[in-house]
Amino acid sequence: MTQLELAKKGIISPQMETVAESEGLDAEFIRSGVSDGTIVIPANIKHTSLIPCGIGKGLKTKVNANIGNSSDYGNVETELAKLAVVIETGADAVMDLSTSGNVNEIRRSIVSKSTIAIGTVPVYQAGLEAAKKHGAIVNMTANELFDTIEEHARDGVDFVTVHCGVTTESVERLQKQKRVTDIVSRGGAFMMGWMIHNAKENPLYEQFDRLLEIALKYDVTLSLGDGMRPGSLCDATDRAQVQELIILGELVKRSRDAGVQVMVEGPGHLPLNQIEANVRLQKSICNEAPFYVLGPLVTDVAAGYDHITGAIGGAIAAAAGTDFLCYVTPSEHLSLPDMEDVRQGIIASRIAAHAGDISKGVKGAMDWDRKMSLARKNLDWEEQARLSLDPKHHREVHAKHTTFGEACSMCGDFCAMELTAKYLGIPVKKC
Repeated sequence: MTQLELAKKGIISPQMETVAESEGLDAEFIRSGVSDGTIVIPANIKHTSLIPCGIGKGLKTKVNANIGNSSDYGNVETELAKLAVVIETGADAVMDLSTSGNVNEIRRSIVSKSTIAIGTVPVYQAGLEAAKKHGAIVNMTANELFDTIEEHARDGVDFVTVHCGVTTESVERLQKQKRVTDIVSRGGAFMMGWMIHNAKENPLYEQFDRLLEIALKYDVTLSLGDGMRPGSLCDATDRAQVQELIILGELVKRSRDAGVQVMVEGPGHLPLNQIEANVRLQKSICNEAPFYVLGPLVTDVAAGYDHITGAIGGAIAAAAGTDFLCYVTPSEHLSLPDMEDVRQGIIASRIAAHAGDISKGVKGAMDWDRKMSLARKNLDWEEQARLSLDPKHHREVHAKHTTFGEACSMCGDFCAMELTAKYLGIPVKKC
C-alpha cells in the first residue's frame, strides 16, 4: 500500500515515524496530514537507500536541488559529484534533469547513491529518445511517454514532474493573451508542441488514470508540473497560469481518491506583491496540497545573482505557506550549474526556507536562532560554526583575518558585546 492508503487506514508507517522524529512532532500528526493530503512523503518502494522526509503543512520548509547534464556538458561522474555536494550542503531532495548521453545510467547511479528523495521529469527522456528514434520530439507516442514514466518509477524515483495541466484549454488561453515569454518550462514546451503537431489532447491529462496506476504501483508522488508558469514578471498570475492551476486542482482530488500522493508546482517569476496571493490561490484551488515553487524570482534583471533573487522570493513564499522550495543557482538563465553554483543555490534556498519557518512558527525554528544568538553573545566561535547553515564556510570567513582577542576582526578590541559584558558585569554563559 502507498503511504496515503496506509494513513487513510489509520496505520503509522515506518516512514511516517522517521518523518515525525526528524520534525520533532507526534507520529499521529504526520499520519493525519498524509491522510488529508496536506503532507506527502516521497518514498518509492524501490528506493532502498532513502531516508524519507515529509513535505507539507506544519513541517519545516524543504529545499530541492536540480542537477543533471545537458547536451553541452556533463556525464555520470559530474552528476554524482554534484549529488555529493547536494547531500553535504543539506538539501532535502534532488532532481535529475539530465537530457543527454546515457540518461538511464545517470539516473540509476543517482538513485543508488542518494539517501534523499529523487525526482525526475520523464518527458525529457521520452522526448530525447523520440528525437533519436523518430526524428523529432513531437513524434513521441503516448505509449513511449508512459513507458518512460514507469521506467523511472521502477528505477526507484520518488517523485515525478508531470505536465498534466498543459491542455487544449490552457494552450488556447496562452495563444489568446500573447505572453512576453510564452512557455519557459521545457516539459510544458514539449507537451504543447506535441499537442499542436498531433492535433490531440495531452495524453498525461487524457489518460490520467494510467498515470495513477503507475504511481500507485510504486508509491511515486506526483508533482503536478506548472508548464504555464510565468517566465517573466510581465506574465505573472495571468489567465494561462491560473487556468492550468484550476485543472491541477481537479487532478489533485483524483489523485487522492486513487490513493496517490500528490503535490503541485508553481511559479516562477513573480513580483513581491503577488507571491502571497499566488500561495493562497494554490492552497485554495488545490485543497491544501503541498506547494512546490521555483524561487520564485522577484526580478528579471539579476542574471548571475538569481540565487539571491530566488531566496528573496522563497522567503516570502515560505512564510505565506509554501512547503517546498526549488533552489535557483547563480547561473540560472546563463549556463549549466557547476558544483559551486549548486552549493550556493542550496544555501540561499535553505536561508529562505528557515526564514519562512520562523515566520510560520514551525517547531524548533526560533530555538535554532536563539542558540546562535547565545553563542554570539558568549563569543563561542566553535558553537557558532556548529550551528551555522554552512559550518565550513563559517570557519573559513572567521579565519580570514588574524584576531588577537576573543572578538572577530570586524570590531577587534571594540566588540560591543564584549564591552557590554565587561561594564555590566554580565558573566559569560555557555549555551
